[in-house]
Amino acid sequence: MANDPTSELTSRSATDTRFFGHPAGLSTLFFTEMWERFSYYGMRAILLLFMTTAAAQGGLGWDAAKAGPIYGLYTALVYLTALPGGWLADRLIGQRRAVLYGGIIIALGHLSLTFHSMAMFFLGLFLIVVGTGLLKPNISTMVGSLYTQQDQRRDSGFSIFYMGINLGAFLAPLVCGYLAQSEGFKGTLQNMSFRPESSWHWGFGAASVGMALGLVQYVLGSRRLGKAGLLTQESRDPEAFRKDLRVFWMVLGGAVAVLAALAGLRTSGVLDFTLDGVVEVVGAVLILFPVVYFVFLLTRPGWTSVERKRMGAIVLFFVFATLFWAAFEQAGSTLTLFAERNTRTSLLGFDFPSSWFQSVNSFFIIFMLGPFFAWLWIRLGSREPSSPAKFAWGLVFATLGFIIMIAAARASGPEGSQVSPMWLLSVYFVHTIGELCLSPVGLSTMTKLSPERVVGQMMGVWFLATACGNFLSGQAAGFFESLPLDKLFGRMTIVGLAFTVLALVLIRPIKRLMGGVH
Repeated sequence: MANDPTSELTSRSATDTRFFGHPAGLSTLFFTEMWERFSYYGMRAILLLFMTTAAAQGGLGWDAAKAGPIYGLYTALVYLTALPGGWLADRLIGQRRAVLYGGIIIALGHLSLTFHSMAMFFLGLFLIVVGTGLLKPNISTMVGSLYTQQDQRRDSGFSIFYMGINLGAFLAPLVCGYLAQSEGFKGTLQNMSFRPESSWHWGFGAASVGMALGLVQYVLGSRRLGKAGLLTQESRDPEAFRKDLRVFWMVLGGAVAVLAALAGLRTSGVLDFTLDGVVEVVGAVLILFPVVYFVFLLTRPGWTSVERKRMGAIVLFFVFATLFWAAFEQAGSTLTLFAERNTRTSLLGFDFPSSWFQSVNSFFIIFMLGPFFAWLWIRLGSREPSSPAKFAWGLVFATLGFIIMIAAARASGPEGSQVSPMWLLSVYFVHTIGELCLSPVGLSTMTKLSPERVVGQMMGVWFLATACGNFLSGQAAGFFESLPLDKLFGRMTIVGLAFTVLALVLIRPIKRLMGGVH
């Protein structure tokens, strides 16, 4: 044990209080994640709007039926790649290098989007997908590694880390959205002899700058991390690495072969390689993959009975998290389109870009609800709800948001007249309450339930739920122009109510599966 870097880190971190009572390494990870989320949410705030804006105004000119599923697939793949990203870090390169390499690839991806070219557009999306898969799960894993399982600062540390996420997400739409949509900035471009319709690419460029700043901060602050994120001797087992790799490709190849055969039958033996066809097939793989992966994971030998039960709890948390994110991530799809087309973008005489609505969620977390919930959980003490109960409450508030959207859609009328921004502000408020019930708790719970030897993969599983939710969110956006909006949001409400009831019923059974973890 004397040569075990994890043991050495544990003994030091227990007495390290240099960052507001937390290990100094948390400051490095806080700001790295803040800038990475700045880049992601800044780009996300304008992505669907860019795709659905007319070509004459600098966009791609796609309709919602095409842009929605592509948006959903992209945001899903961003999180889906967290699973192989966590596995690569666990077995091959370690979390420390995975975060660095991922950040570099993300910055290059956003830089690609600054060029007005369809090839560069898809190259940029691809690079962001790959880079985020490396960075996102592993930086969260490194936060967990700063604390022992018994350290009472652990949940508080994740809450601070979560504030970094939201600080980046709050600032990003304000900056990127202003550059992309603001008439004032377009006028500035024209005065500088640039084409005003190129403003979208300036917004994407700001996202690239944000990630670059995060990388500089990460490298300069790496000394504070000690040995966090470095490979242990157990993780270097080459035989385990080769076995996992063989099984992974066999499972993935089998799933793709089955779906390709089905697609071939549907198209009379010829695969449809149009963009829509690719979205359809890859989306089907995305939905099938979690099922295959969990079967593979739960049937692997070597788990203790307690570990196997906890893995069962993770599966149930995965299902509920998927449905929550399918609702919550409407912020970048249907709610963005509703903001652009059906909502007045002015408040108290001040006009603003529709993308600014995507800063509201983070505003509520940072300045209102985040501090309140931090106080509330401490105030409740032993009466604090369990993790399964918090998941159920998250679904309650997500569903309530769509009940509000039914009323907002009816207020806009069949002609799509613009309604008060207070409708969307109300939806974001209740969705933020749901997020604070579920998301920080989910990150912490995954690190506590997961066996140490696969904690990176289990963090990838958490983001896999986000991937599936994002894909479903994009599919819903595809119906924005073909269904009456009250019916669209009504269907979302029905699904949300069904899974909310199920989550409430399963609170006690899930607690038993968790084996003493709360």
